[in-house]
Amino acid sequence: MTFKTDIEIAREAQKKPIQEIGAKLDIPNEHLLPYGHDKAKVGQDFIKSLEGRPDGKLILVTAINPTPAGEGKTTTTVGLGDGLNRIGKKAAICIREASLGPNFGMKGGAAGGGLSQVVPMEEMNLHFTGDMHAITSAHNLLSAMIDNHIYWGNELGIDQRRVVWRRVLDMNDRALRDTVVSLGGVANGFPRQTGFDITVASEVMAILCLANDLEDLQNRLGDIVVAYTRDRAPITCRDIKADGAMTVLLKDAMQPNLVQTLENNPAFVHGGPFANIAHGCNSVIATRTALKLADYVVTEAGFGADLGAEKFFDIKCRKAGLKPSAAVVVATVRAMKMNGGVAKVDLGAENVEAVQKGCPNLGRHIANVKSFGVPVVVAINHFHSDTEAEVEAVKAYVAEQGAEAILCRHWAEGSAGITELANKVVEMADSGVANFSPIYPDEMGLFEKIETIAKRIYHADEALADKSVRAQLKAWEDAGYGNLPVCMAKTQYSFSTDPNLRGAPTGHSVPVREVRLSAGAGFIVAICGEIMTMPGLPRHPAAETIRLDDDGLIEGLF
Repeated sequence: MTFKTDIEIAREAQKKPIQEIGAKLDIPNEHLLPYGHDKAKVGQDFIKSLEGRPDGKLILVTAINPTPAGEGKTTTTVGLGDGLNRIGKKAAICIREASLGPNFGMKGGAAGGGLSQVVPMEEMNLHFTGDMHAITSAHNLLSAMIDNHIYWGNELGIDQRRVVWRRVLDMNDRALRDTVVSLGGVANGFPRQTGFDITVASEVMAILCLANDLEDLQNRLGDIVVAYTRDRAPITCRDIKADGAMTVLLKDAMQPNLVQTLENNPAFVHGGPFANIAHGCNSVIATRTALKLADYVVTEAGFGADLGAEKFFDIKCRKAGLKPSAAVVVATVRAMKMNGGVAKVDLGAENVEAVQKGCPNLGRHIANVKSFGVPVVVAINHFHSDTEAEVEAVKAYVAEQGAEAILCRHWAEGSAGITELANKVVEMADSGVANFSPIYPDEMGLFEKIETIAKRIYHADEALADKSVRAQLKAWEDAGYGNLPVCMAKTQYSFSTDPNLRGAPTGHSVPVREVRLSAGAGFIVAICGEIMTMPGLPRHPAAETIRLDDDGLIEGLF
């Protein structure tokens, strides 16, 4: 059986002018800032005019822990948005922008797949409207101004050993994780050790995704702690006087991007923090705008629910005052079999026993999402190799967990293959049973917040941290940052910090290697296990097969 590739399907899309897509949400043409014919930014003045309108219902799409078998969370997000429109609802989707790092690495793009995609796929997965470049430039402007301040006399008394602001690049490049800058003598400044993170891990990215408007954006940028003096006093971006220029660079990037699905339904694609090393959600401004314009808004949180959904609830919803009405957990029969111990090459053969053995991973995610007070339904993203017995095994297991699993064929059939899930989501969202609440209060101590996530979400026995890490957290509490939520940087492949430990492990510990203060974004980052904030490329990166064909069309993106 042969299938068209995602890029081939996207290239055949019957796109409508972006003004027609805006009209579906009653956005006047004059408030759309077109980037070509098929994408546009939504103007800030129009967004401000929406204040006071009632909000639609917010639906989160999350998933089990990712496996090489594939889960299709974004594909399901897009399909569900199309499905809601198909059954007569006014719906929009909100997803993140793609990073060039995974595009050219091994994860691929972020536009969905099959007949449930957002287009234009190539532009979205490459430069799009330039938001990633703007964030990279703003971040590195601050880096340059810090070193420049030190070079010209260091009036603020920055301790060069305590500059905590690293540089960023939107590419997987392990060679840049640890670097030394300012080599080459007096003219080049004072040498110091530093490094690079990937752009999607930048605090500037987190700030853009959590800011309410341009004024809030500049205030948050100003609050970034970039260094410390010899007596440990914090130096901020505002002290360096970089916040104004950074805001100028981010002015256009702050405006949400409007595009369309293959079925010509509206999609906001804005912001792109990773979920394993950042908070994994699209921008607050895009989500809020969509909620004012549509009756149902489908959004996603990156990777499994242990990362993306937890951060969506505990960081994004807490900070933005959002109250989700329902959640969808995406799973596949193939992934259940991998969690049950089947190798990827053997996934095509029926193995009900392995499906049943792998289901506890799904069960834990269902229970975790329910613990936030949000009703849950499971979407079984269908693959052609799935057998009826395997699908029924998943449905039976989910029923035992007090939820319902629905088989979805949106990848192959588009909205027609997901109407059952769309109707179920409407039923759940309209029922009013959601009683959302984060799993820890603001006033809880920082390490206790880490422990709460480790024990309640990861089902670990304990969180471990050196004395220096605990002392740093205590110092931040004393400095007034104790009420901030925690953003866990952890492998996406397991509930534990061991990426090879699949299923629903217990009896493990969560070692916290390092903590970072993101004062502007408004959270503490806890770096756990061996997670890297600058990923590397695999042995055979996708970039090896990305090229232009004889007609000038792009091949190899996925």
